[in-house]
Amino acid sequence: MVGVIVMHTHLPIDEVLSALKQALSERTGAVLVAEPGAGKTTRVPLALLEEPWLQGQRILMLEPRRIAARSAARFMAQALEENVGDTVGYRVRLDTQVSAKTRVEVITEGILTRMLQDDPSLDGVGLLIFDEFHERHLHADLGLALAIESQAVLRDDLRILVMSATLEAEPVSDMLGGAPIVESRGRSYPVDTHYLTRRDDARLEQKAVRAVMMALSRHDGDVMVFLPGAGEIRRVEEALSEALRAQSPGAQVNIAPLFGQLSPQAQDAAIAPSRKGSRKVVLATAIAETSLTVEGVRVVVDSGLMRVPRFSPRTGMTRLETVPVSRSSADQRRGRAGRLGPGVCYRLWTEQDQAQLPAHGTPELLDADLTPLALELAVWGAEAAELQWLTPPPVPALNQAAELLQQLGALTAAGALTPHGRTLARSGLHPRFAHMIVQAVPLGLGQTACQLAALLGERDIVRSGPGAGPPDPDVRLRMEALIHAAGGKQRLAGRVEQIDTAAIHRIREQAEQYMRVFGIGTGKQICTDPVQMSRPEAVQDEAQAWSLLAAFAYPDRIAERRADGRYLLRNGRGAAFSQAAAANSPLAQSPYLVALHLDDQGADSRILLATPLERSTLEQHFAADMTREAHIAWDRTTKSVRARERVRLGALMLKDAQHPAPDADAVLRALQQGIAQEGLALLPWTKHAHQLQARLQFMHGHWPDWPDARDETLLATLEEWLGPHVYGMKSRDDLQKLNVSAVLESMLPWDMRQQLEQEAPTHLAVPSGSRIAIDYSDPERPVLAVRLQEVFGLKETPRIAMGKVPLTLHLLSPAQRPVQVTQDLASFWQTTYFDVKKDLKGRYPKHYWPDDPHEAVATRRTRPQGQ
Repeated sequence: MVGVIVMHTHLPIDEVLSALKQALSERTGAVLVAEPGAGKTTRVPLALLEEPWLQGQRILMLEPRRIAARSAARFMAQALEENVGDTVGYRVRLDTQVSAKTRVEVITEGILTRMLQDDPSLDGVGLLIFDEFHERHLHADLGLALAIESQAVLRDDLRILVMSATLEAEPVSDMLGGAPIVESRGRSYPVDTHYLTRRDDARLEQKAVRAVMMALSRHDGDVMVFLPGAGEIRRVEEALSEALRAQSPGAQVNIAPLFGQLSPQAQDAAIAPSRKGSRKVVLATAIAETSLTVEGVRVVVDSGLMRVPRFSPRTGMTRLETVPVSRSSADQRRGRAGRLGPGVCYRLWTEQDQAQLPAHGTPELLDADLTPLALELAVWGAEAAELQWLTPPPVPALNQAAELLQQLGALTAAGALTPHGRTLARSGLHPRFAHMIVQAVPLGLGQTACQLAALLGERDIVRSGPGAGPPDPDVRLRMEALIHAAGGKQRLAGRVEQIDTAAIHRIREQAEQYMRVFGIGTGKQICTDPVQMSRPEAVQDEAQAWSLLAAFAYPDRIAERRADGRYLLRNGRGAAFSQAAAANSPLAQSPYLVALHLDDQGADSRILLATPLERSTLEQHFAADMTREAHIAWDRTTKSVRARERVRLGALMLKDAQHPAPDADAVLRALQQGIAQEGLALLPWTKHAHQLQARLQFMHGHWPDWPDARDETLLATLEEWLGPHVYGMKSRDDLQKLNVSAVLESMLPWDMRQQLEQEAPTHLAVPSGSRIAIDYSDPERPVLAVRLQEVFGLKETPRIAMGKVPLTLHLLSPAQRPVQVTQDLASFWQTTYFDVKKDLKGRYPKHYWPDDPHEAVATRRTRPQGQ
């Protein structure tokens, strides 16, 4: 039994607790929709503690933010008049207050994922509560999907309760098998809402300061200002401090920043009640939209903006975008002023702008880097499509995540989880940073890696002075300030930069927490995978070590400088420095670098933060990722085979040089491809070789078992008939040494060679004694071109191919001009000859033109001897 619950006030949620208890007693799931201020976060877990179906098991309640988890646990513990860690405790990343007697654990969403991975049955847990589910954080969607599968497969008695203020309940109810929906109206005091009468083009901090100063002068109570990010909070804090000193020098107004990167102590101070006699202005991000009740707040000033990460599967990069809030988020923010009494809300936009706001925000699942999600799914052993999702994760982003995890060694090429991947998941850090730290430990760089991970997870600690332009993008300057300086002004890259002292303090604390997670300095490192421990000894140069660690975390963003000064990333994307950075930072001249932060705008992303990388470091530590290939191909310009040895790291060409010893078979293939491209004319054809090709084709036409010697067939079968004769050759000049006739003859066995000479002879002896070449250019009609006088006495047309084919006789004049074309010589002698004779005798009177060509003597001269 728990202690007596002290309820000092009645809250609207109390009216539906009976209905909620009944729903969970009859079903294993329920959806609770309760308006802001209803009290669901702090009343529901305690009200369900003694339900019979819980059987003394624990309740896990998920909160989207650490500050909300700690605050809710403290409030419930106070209601029980106990300390946090007794009946009610909390677990957030790197901070836990629970004990053996804790029954209600308020945890952040990532903690649930880790608990489910360690024990999918959630032994000892009877109820999971997803609070503020409408915020649709990635880990909440993932946790619900895993919990539903666990309930279906392992724990049919596990209860799941989804609570929200603005959620469309029906889809969630359907996911839970038609779970009952319980609704509660919140207790919200009236909030007088003011809009801008017209659009104001002033800077955000100016508009915010004017609204705050107006609120302080017109209304009582504390003020909460919603701003998109820490940068805006810092600028508003500075401007507001100056305005307060100028206009109200004696006023007791404390300014309290409230955002996620602050320490727990600073966050708790921001939500604590104001001291008597003083007022407070809380400058908050969206972290304060829900779950938190900041006592004393009566006025809200809302910028109407929020900063969200947008992941691009096209580039594999995430950028932060400042976007308008949704109407539901704006209502949540306004409700902060009406939690404890009537309030006022100043919205820094017009009523016309209000109508253009989207109704609800976009689930984080659709815009976030899904690398952590993909790793968790691999540990769970399921594809995304196998789980139930309120919004399925986009496939392109999941594919991009899987590619990165493969580069990090967390997944195999087939997508299976590796031991290294399990180690990364167990750490709870983003896989990039977890991988970096694991890789760093055997190099003796574990502490440095933790510092770099903390630095990269924080906003930039360097602020340029007025008129100085953007800060130098070199991350080494930040690491030097972090490790060697105590903050304040620091000379970096030859100029004085302002260093954020508070941020340095936070980063150092975060680095120490990372070291505890990985057991660095304790001798109990979690990175004991022998594959990971086999790296070389520690890197001696400090700056070189930072660059190597950055490359471990961002292997996909290793970049090579192009000739025009832009960079090509390993993933194939382009990147470039701004003109100012290119002109002022030596980093922009680095042959290789790691691009840590990019803005992902346009064809070439702008490099915001980077570090140079030595070529030797790249070759030593990323050799296993490099692909070595011999590029052997025909070069049409030089008419030769070029053999190049290439080494690639993704899209980066690290080496492209002449290959010292290319594979002879590959050279042969490339040469043959060159001949196929250029044509057979690349070979040294002689008149005899052309005739031989034609003779072969003539024989193939009459006997199909003979080789087909057409050009297209020869080109298609180069490997068979030409390959053995050109092995070792590389160029057109080498090919000129070939005897093409001999190569063609080698296509024939000995008996076919003999038959070729008999049935398709190269020459024919005519009655004059001359040997006349036969022209086989037209394989269907071989031609014998001979002077008419040389065939006197030849009574019939000569035939070849075993007598099947009569030669086509081109009978020539003494001047070698055709006077008759015939395949029937006997008919020519009997009929046409006499007309031809009359013509020739008139043109060539000195030549011999007999009256009887059958009996005449053939001659190569003008007349036969003796005539």
